[in-house]
Amino acid sequence: MSLKGQSITLAISNLDKVRLEQIALDLDIKWGERPNISKLVEAIARRKVKIGLNNDWSDDRIVALEQTYRRLSDAGELELAREIATILSERSEPSRPLLREVEKFLDHPPIPWRQTLDRYIYQQRPFKLNYRDAADRPWSFTIRHAAIALHDKRQYLDCWCEETDGNLDIDELKHNRCLRLDRIPDAAITPVQAKWRSQLEKIPITIHLLGSLAFAYKSKTNDLENDWLPDQPVRRVVKSTSSTFWFFREILHYGEDCVIVAPDSVREKFIEKLRSLWQSYNLT
Repeated sequence: MSLKGQSITLAISNLDKVRLEQIALDLDIKWGERPNISKLVEAIARRKVKIGLNNDWSDDRIVALEQTYRRLSDAGELELAREIATILSERSEPSRPLLREVEKFLDHPPIPWRQTLDRYIYQQRPFKLNYRDAADRPWSFTIRHAAIALHDKRQYLDCWCEETDGNLDIDELKHNRCLRLDRIPDAAITPVQAKWRSQLEKIPITIHLLGSLAFAYKSKTNDLENDWLPDQPVRRVVKSTSSTFWFFREILHYGEDCVIVAPDSVREKFIEKLRSLWQSYNLT
């Protein structure tokens, strides 16, 4: 005589129900062709399915996986990026914004157009590029110089564009753009008839380094000049830059030990940035 099973009720959301059914499918725990949550619970109770911790990975491991996933995605290695994104999506440690990002990637993975982009850059061949900015607004740029560059540990397309609308940089750098690779949609690149430029627009910016920073400073690859002012403990550095946005990012962590001296257009733009920061803290 068989024992009659006890009936229990699980108070769970529809989303959790779907997740449990997926786990049952992954473990081939089914009733006929359908996943069976009751049999899954039974398998857990009888220790046929092992339950493990999902929140015991260190922050360093999550950061390493996040950076690897993004670099693989930027480089067009989509299958490898998908594997890392899947691992992150199954963990509880990643932040909600990161989980939303990887879930979006898994639901709508980008198309591998990176080889086309690399080929046009290598051939120095101008091209038209479609792009969506952070607010998901569409843009179209005619690009006559481009290079893949690393900023804040992510790959970007640094490029010279004929179009200047919406560019908030100073006039001398209006044609330069810095585009995130993951915001370039599918079928976004087409060739155009134009002349390739040898480089981005660049300007020299003079800064003075003060205090202990003046003695501790190490020259960077974009430094044109690096010397001491006569009879003063002040280091004068001239930097070449193609974007005030990234230049300000570079010097902000120097704090009060760094002063922009020239040109006036960059100095005034930085002062406006400081005024906005001042207002954000309601200072008078």
